[in-house]
Amino acid sequence: MTRKPSILIADDHPLVLKGLHDFLDEKSFNVIARASNGKQALNLIKAHQPDIAILDILMPFYSGLEIAEKCTAENYPTKVILITLEKDELIYKKAKALNIFGYVLKEFALDEIENCINAVTLNKRYFSPQLIKALQTHEGIEILDQFTNTELKIIQLIARNNTAKDIADILKCSRRTVEKHKSNIIKKLELEPYPNSLLIWTKEHQSLFQ
Repeated sequence: MTRKPSILIADDHPLVLKGLHDFLDEKSFNVIARASNGKQALNLIKAHQPDIAILDILMPFYSGLEIAEKCTAENYPTKVILITLEKDELIYKKAKALNIFGYVLKEFALDEIENCINAVTLNKRYFSPQLIKALQTHEGIEILDQFTNTELKIIQLIARNNTAKDIADILKCSRRTVEKHKSNIIKKLELEPYPNSLLIWTKEHQSLFQ
């Protein structure tokens, strides 16, 4: 029988902490300690070095990210899972840089935490699908904001497999004008100017134009 990983949980909201503890206990996970602030959490990690630490990002004394950073510096074997309300790209990137194993949004915590723990136990990373979706949407909006209305229309038409001639007919302009717009789009996206690079990009990002 596979050994259950030892788990520490930390959150400065008593009801959230109790709710998470009760849920994990009900699922027969091995919760060995819980903490109500970052300082207490770090001391417990130092003392017990659990397999997994489930940490709120925003806590008094030390944040979940700061604890993860200190654990990495001290070379503790504990794998960190963050639970948070934050859907911030900078926090996400810092979490990835710190080699954090899990990132679960609080609003989906009870739905996802079991899958997250199971993944981390297998040495796999788990980042909330809703977080990834939110970040991709934000990234998509930033990408689209750099284009003119005509360029956006051309990108949409390319995504629907229209040729430059087709697009020129649809927009009632010359093919040369279409090619100029395509060249501007390729430069803005910093794509390599090889044949079909823009077509390939539109296919990979088709969800942005639906």
